[in-house]
Parts: sequence; C-alpha cells; structure tokens
Amino acid sequence: MSFDVGYTTADGRTIGGVLMEMKNITLRFGGVTAIKNISLDIREGEIRAIIGPNGAGKTSMLNVINGFYHPQEGEIIFRGEHRKRMRPYQAAKQGISRTFQNVALFSGMTTLDNIMAGRQLKMHKNFLWQMLRYGPALNEEIEHRRKVEEIIDFLEIQAIRKTPVGSLPYGLQKRVELARALAAEPSLLLLDEPMAGMNVEEKEDMSRFILDVNDEFGTTIALIEHDMGVVMDLADRVVVLDYGKKIADGTPNEVQKNQDVIDAYLGVA
Repeated sequence: MSFDVGYTTADGRTIGGVLMEMKNITLRFGGVTAIKNISLDIREGEIRAIIGPNGAGKTSMLNVINGFYHPQEGEIIFRGEHRKRMRPYQAAKQGISRTFQNVALFSGMTTLDNIMAGRQLKMHKNFLWQMLRYGPALNEEIEHRRKVEEIIDFLEIQAIRKTPVGSLPYGLQKRVELARALAAEPSLLLLDEPMAGMNVEEKEDMSRFILDVNDEFGTTIALIEHDMGVVMDLADRVVVLDYGKKIADGTPNEVQKNQDVIDAYLGVA
C-alpha cells in the first residue's frame, strides 16, 4: 500500500499519510457480531476519534488494533505492511500503546514505578542484570529514569511521583496511566475513554495534555470518548459506530450534521 499525501487541518496542521488501515474488519464472539465489516484508517499525526452509543463496538475496535482481539475477517495494514495475527506485547513493540476504560495501574506501586513499567520494552539488559542494578544495568536504568522524569514534568505530576497510585484521586490516576503509555514512546497512542468519570476541570486538563502530546511529540492518537463537546474540540476526524457498524466518517462538522448519527444518539420513533 502506498502512503498518500494526507491533508491540512482547519488550524493549519499538516496530517501525514495513512499510518494504519483496517479493511473490512469483522469480529464475532460466538453468535454475537461485535464489529461488522468496518473499514477505517488512521493518519500520521492526527487525532482520530471513535464514537458511538454504548455497545457500538468502540472498545472492541481498539482491542483489535492493539492485538487483544483477533478478527475473523478483514486485514490490518500498519506502516504499509500487512500485520499478521499478534498479541498485545508484539503490537507494543511495533509502537502501539494504550490506556484503558477502567484504570489499569499497579495500585501498590508509586507513580514513578508505574511509569517506569512503561519503559520495560526499551530496556535491553536481562532480568538478572536488572535485579543486581549494577554496572551497565544501573546506567541503563538511570537513562530510562531520566526519560520518565521528563514525562512527569510534562504532565505536571511532580508532587505525586513517590505516592502509591492506589491512594490518588481518579483524575490523577488517569494522568498516571497516560504517562505510562507515553513512556513507551508510541507512534500510535490508543486512549479508551480518557476522561470518563472526571469533573470539568480534570477534563480540561486532560484535553490540554492530549493536544500537547499530539503537538509536541507528534504522536498519532486514536481515542474513544463519550463527551461530544470534547470530541468535537479535539478530533481531526471522527468515525461513528452503531451496533457494530460504521454509520459515518468525516470531520467533526460533517459528523455532527449526519442524520444517521443524530438518530443513533437521540433515537428514532
């Protein structure tokens, strides 16, 4: 597959060619079809939103992208190569990182240690060296620690760096989870409802950080979010799912005016 030239956003940002393309994806669980013949693409440098009512298949789609689910039909092309069946750790090695709908942190570990866990794939010394924390292994850890400290500063969580995450309020836990995902230096960052359960101030902070990650790191982002105001402010393009089918795909303005989308969210008689 050849990469096309991309497009320019309304605010003047340049979006690159296709990073990932999903063609005719169908995912079944027994007799239940969660995703029905969906095709979509994600382009370099964009913020791509996946929206839809509860049960539309949004999280299932993210789980397909990061290798947790394996579709029965269709193909996935990542960086111009047909991706074979793989597990999440293999997707992570390819540069795909994610956060979860329900916070998935090590609650007894500190903020710093949780973020360091996100550097694991970047560490090359074996387990024994890491246990000893001596010589080359210690030097490697210091280098990774420096990167983690940069992320802590970037997300403004210096004050909780040594706090066990289980004792943190929900909004800060979500920020720590974002930090851990960023520690892997992903080329594609998947965010599953990053603002669920947050108050207005926390949503504003998280929105700012998502935009900064995209702008300063150049990270491509695909996110699921139920707050339509947030989606319309953040996303370059939006794909809408309903009952496992794609019903719309386009700019936020185009999607807002789509009658199928209006019917899906408001219901029809």
